[in-house]
Amino acid sequence: MSLRVLRHNGHPVAPANRGDADPLAGPAQGDCVGCQVRHLAVCAALPLDQARALETLAGDIPLKAGEVLAREGDSRREVFTVTAGALRRIRLLADGRRLVAGFLMPGDFIGFSGATHYRHSIEAIVDSELCAFSMQDMRTLCSRYPELERELLERACVELDATRDNLMSLARMTPLERLASFLLDMHARRRRQGYSGDEVVLPMSRTDIADYLGLTVETVSRSFTRLRQDGLIATDDPHRVALKDRKRLASLAEMRE
Repeated sequence: MSLRVLRHNGHPVAPANRGDADPLAGPAQGDCVGCQVRHLAVCAALPLDQARALETLAGDIPLKAGEVLAREGDSRREVFTVTAGALRRIRLLADGRRLVAGFLMPGDFIGFSGATHYRHSIEAIVDSELCAFSMQDMRTLCSRYPELERELLERACVELDATRDNLMSLARMTPLERLASFLLDMHARRRRQGYSGDEVVLPMSRTDIADYLGLTVETVSRSFTRLRQDGLIATDDPHRVALKDRKRLASLAEMRE
């Protein structure tokens, strides 16, 4: 496998290939058998013995906070699963404004698309790790394992539905409702990762959240303050939010449904 990924400094990086590892050394941290997000990843569609076929083709890519995985306009040559950290999809408009199209968390797949080039830039919010495959290797595996192809198609459909729902929400919701919906979504994603409790971890900045929700940073800050004053959340740390009343948050997020 040959993978080349552009970092923020423009230099290509070749990730470590797991197929080169000593098979007698036991499962490394990045191996499928020890992967902490396997239950969330597309490879969960395969039994563990078949997932070994993925492992021999995989490469691990570490990214420091702020480093770029792919730039808008780059050719698509690889597919990725986020195994640790968090990334954002962004697009810069002609007038210099930045749009955040979404956030990628552990277990999320950056994969197939009808486009031959990236429509967004993808960059790490915090130190992150990804499992990478060449596009051709993934196509070969899909041909060999139909269940993997079905999983990819299902995920593509779910992502499309989520994008449509988000666009409708941005058009119909007030700033407070948008933030409530966002916090509940982040909470649901954290629970899928296996965490319990009512705490939401927000690795992204308030500016990221504003650019994602289509609001100004000032409006996002005021909305956080309002939710806190109303007793719906607690925010001692800007990157950790305790949901104090999820029922009221859900009612607020669904106010215009």
